[in-house]
Amino acid sequence: METSNEYKLVPGFENSFGTGWKVMFDNFLRLFLVIIVLAIVTAPFKIFNFHFDLSDLHRFPWNFGGDWVHNIFRLGTLGIFAAFFGLLTMLYAFLVAPVFQYGGSMIFVQAVRKIKPDFEYLIKGFMENYLHIILANLLVFALVVLGLFALIIPGIIIGCRLIFVSYIIMDKKLDPIEAVELSWKLTRGHGWKIFFMGFVSIFIVIFGLIMLIVGIFPAIIWISSSFAALYESVLREKEQPGEQIAT
Repeated sequence: METSNEYKLVPGFENSFGTGWKVMFDNFLRLFLVIIVLAIVTAPFKIFNFHFDLSDLHRFPWNFGGDWVHNIFRLGTLGIFAAFFGLLTMLYAFLVAPVFQYGGSMIFVQAVRKIKPDFEYLIKGFMENYLHIILANLLVFALVVLGLFALIIPGIIIGCRLIFVSYIIMDKKLDPIEAVELSWKLTRGHGWKIFFMGFVSIFIVIFGLIMLIVGIFPAIIWISSSFAALYESVLREKEQPGEQIAT
């Protein structure tokens, strides 16, 4: 149930989780449906996650005890099969899944803004903002990975500072470079806050799993609502008189 009053949005750790909790209860069924859809569209990662293990060869119906030339051919065929499914997984991860994930992020922002969540955002990215979504996701992924290779800590810092990119791409319709720059600007002074929210989120997920597994759904809704609340509160703070935000 929704009220006419806006949520109290202050860019703080406690307020973000507190607002996220209220957003979850005010929009539970709608946000639950979003989480279900996102869980389904990410399922292909597991379907295409093919693992090749030589110890499993005896389970196949054919016999590997014959000519070594034929065995090499069969192993090569299995390798091609594994590579094919690996390629499908990679293409899906970078060309399809981000559209749903970015759309889901915007739906949570709508809930924080007391706007009735629009489910069309889950697929709207395919029609309106596809290239920016794909490139932004790829850019963030590459920057975080490079940071992780540089002694891990830089990767964590970059991940925290670019946490708002998905919201910005959908909300402000900026290109990937502008979205990364704006996220970096918005999160200035909030890096530790974002880090601790992410750290606490791990325990919320674990607690949700302990609660007969089904608790994972409200846990994810709460976490997603909390980060959306943080984005909206920081955005409003930066858009106060004297501040300039690119649109």
